[in-house]
Amino acid sequence: MLEKDKEYIVDIVDIGDKGVGIGKYNGFTVFVEGGLIDEKVKVKINKSKKNYAVGDLIEIIEKSKFRTERKCDLKECGGCQVQELDYKKQLELKTNEVKQVINRIGKLENVVVYDTIGMDNPYRYRNKAQFPIKKDENRVNIGFYKKKSHEVIDTQKCIIQDDVNDKIIEILRKYIQKNNISVYDEISHTGVLRHLVTKVGFKTREVMIVLVINGQNLYNIDSLVEDFKSEIEGFKTLVLNINTKKTNVILGLENKVIYGNGKINDYIDDLIFEISPLSFFQVNPVQTEVLYNKALEYANLSKNDTVFDIYCGIGTISLFLARKASKVYGIEIIEDAIKDAKINASINKLENVDFYVGKAEEVVPNMYKEGKKANVVVVDPPRKGCDEKVLDTIVSMKPEKVVYVSCNPSTLARDLAYLDERGYICEEIQPVDMFPHTMHVECVAKIVKKL
Repeated sequence: MLEKDKEYIVDIVDIGDKGVGIGKYNGFTVFVEGGLIDEKVKVKINKSKKNYAVGDLIEIIEKSKFRTERKCDLKECGGCQVQELDYKKQLELKTNEVKQVINRIGKLENVVVYDTIGMDNPYRYRNKAQFPIKKDENRVNIGFYKKKSHEVIDTQKCIIQDDVNDKIIEILRKYIQKNNISVYDEISHTGVLRHLVTKVGFKTREVMIVLVINGQNLYNIDSLVEDFKSEIEGFKTLVLNINTKKTNVILGLENKVIYGNGKINDYIDDLIFEISPLSFFQVNPVQTEVLYNKALEYANLSKNDTVFDIYCGIGTISLFLARKASKVYGIEIIEDAIKDAKINASINKLENVDFYVGKAEEVVPNMYKEGKKANVVVVDPPRKGCDEKVLDTIVSMKPEKVVYVSCNPSTLARDLAYLDERGYICEEIQPVDMFPHTMHVECVAKIVKKL
C-alpha cells in the first residue's frame, strides 16, 4: 500500500478503457491520468487503497515513443481521453481491448478479432455537438464540461467537431453579450439559455441549430436568425428546445421552430435520412458507413431472407437491410425514433420494412408467439447489452445468422458466451473506431448456428 501525498516513480504499462494510464510500482497498481504506455512518470498519490492507488502526474521522466503533440489546447476538457497517443497505437489498444474481454469475460478462444478499422483523418468527424453555456464573472463560456465537474471550459474551436461549430459559437457569444441574454444557473434554476446543440449533414452540408432554454422565448431572436443566415453556409433551421426542468438531461420534449422546418437531411451511403432535434443519428457518418456495410456483409442477405432488426433506433440499419432482404421488422422502445424510422422508410421508398414500438424483451417474444420468424437477426443494443429474454427468443427462433452491433465489448462478450452455450458460435468480430481520441470502440460480430 502506497502512502497518500507521497511521490513515487511509476512505470505506465497499459491504458484502461477510460483512457487512464495503468502504472506499476514494485508490482503495485497505480492509476495515472495523462500517463501513456511505456512511460516512466513521477506521481503524487491522491488516493491509496489496499489493492491500488491513484496518482496525479507530476513529471514525465521517460516519454513514450507513442506520445504525440496535441492539436487542441483544452487539456481540462473531458472529451478526448487519449489525444496525445499516436493514432495507430490507439487503434492497436482498442483491438487488444476487444480480444481481452472476449477471452476474459466471454471465455471464447477461437473468435477471430480483426484489427480496428480507423479513419484516414481522425479529426472533425462529429456531426452533432452539445455545448453547455455558463456565465463566469460576466464572461460567456460556451464549450465543454471540465473533467469530473460542471465547470464549463470555454472553447474557440473543437478539433473533433465539424468546423462550422466554431463560427456558430462565435456568433452566439456575440448575440448573448450584445442582447444581455441571461444564462442558466443550474444551482438556482434561474436564467434562460442552457445549451447550444448543433447537427450537421456531412454530405448535404445542411446545418441545424438548437438552443435549449429555460423558458418559452429568447429576446431579439430574429436578429440571431439573420446573423446565422448571413454567416453560416448551409444554415437550414433554428429551433428553441424548451427544457424548464431542474435536470442534467440536455433536451426537453417541446420544440419551437423559429426558422426553417425544424429538420435537416443527410445520407448514409445512398439512403437519405430526415433528422430532427430529438432524433438519434450516429455521430460519425464516415465510420457509420463502414460499420453498417460490415453488418450487411455479415448478414449476407438474399431476397428470400426475413430479418429482425432489434433495437433499431430510427431505422438506419433496418433500411440498409431492407434493400437486400424480403422483409425487415424493426423493434425499438422510443416512440419518436419509430416515427422517424417510418418517415425515413417512406422517403427512401422502402415498403418491405415494418416497425414496432416497445421493449425488445416484450415485443420480440410476442412477435415470435404470433408466428413472425426471421432467418437473420441483427441486434444493436445499448451499452448494457441484450436482455436475456431477447437472446432466448433468438435461440428459440433458430435463425441461420445473428449479427451483433455493439458499443460495449464487455457486454458483447457476455452475450456471445450466452449464445455460445445455446448453439450459436461467434466466428469473427470487426472493431470499428467511431470515436477517435477516446477509448470507446464499436464492434460488429458475425454469429452462426452450429450445424
